[in-house]
Amino acid sequence: MSEPQNTHSPILIAGPTASGKSALALAIAEHVGGVIINADSMQVYRELRILTARPSPEEEARVPHTLYGFIPASDAYSAGRFVADVADVLAKARQAGQRPVIVGGTGLYFKALLEGLSPIPSIDPAIREHWRAEAERRGAAELHRELAARDTRMADRLAPNDTQRIVRALEVIDQTGKSLADWQQVPGVPVIDAANSVRFLVTLDREDLHARADARFDRMIASGALDEVRELEALQLDPDLPAMRAIGVRPLLDVVRGQSSIEGAADAAKAETRQYIKRQETWSRRNMISWKQVNAQYMESIDRDIFAFI
Repeated sequence: MSEPQNTHSPILIAGPTASGKSALALAIAEHVGGVIINADSMQVYRELRILTARPSPEEEARVPHTLYGFIPASDAYSAGRFVADVADVLAKARQAGQRPVIVGGTGLYFKALLEGLSPIPSIDPAIREHWRAEAERRGAAELHRELAARDTRMADRLAPNDTQRIVRALEVIDQTGKSLADWQQVPGVPVIDAANSVRFLVTLDREDLHARADARFDRMIASGALDEVRELEALQLDPDLPAMRAIGVRPLLDVVRGQSSIEGAADAAKAETRQYIKRQETWSRRNMISWKQVNAQYMESIDRDIFAFI
């Protein structure tokens, strides 16, 4: 590997689900005296420890972990909130002398940290509540037609059934009088300087990755994932909330509701995971070309090289 970075620079670890990136993050954090920062959009939700493969309590006890399981499933966490939360954690890590190790599978989160987000003004809570109520009352398709009349560019970008993003576009044009498309063209301010960071992309052959993901979902079922979804169902949440779209939630909800067998749900969730892996790999090929690739199959044999590099 090449020349190491500043010994206090953030370490970023990305990769597809089930690739072993969390294990690498734990090993690195133990080695450097670091704090592990979550960069997975689903692992933030409190009620979904098992289905989102959050670190176990035993792993969390080995080194400090943050931004895991701290948001209720009734909330809709966003990239904007993530960037603000990470900036706060980074400041605290500097004060504590801890090296940040940021790990996750949400490519957008890493992009937001390294490139910044467009400075879209905050939305008035009354405006946000209005459009959420309208979505509940009128449905996504009708709101999409309204968006098309007010903001053709955003309507053309969004699917008519994408409730969350349609509502977001309507909120922004109501609040600011400008299209979200206009705001997205304004460059953001990075939270992390890419030149002063260490970035690893964990990879694995597709067949091996699928096998690991399948085996992991079987372990999730054995560990109580169905009970976790049963408790989620009892909350009677809006099905369009991000937590309700976590992989495995909808198939297992069908089991809870008596509409599917556990075997059928497992097959559906595994297929959903394979589709997600494909999207993650496509993202990394397009957006993480400069990241140093680490093949999970040889992780143990290259640990020494990784530690030397960081």
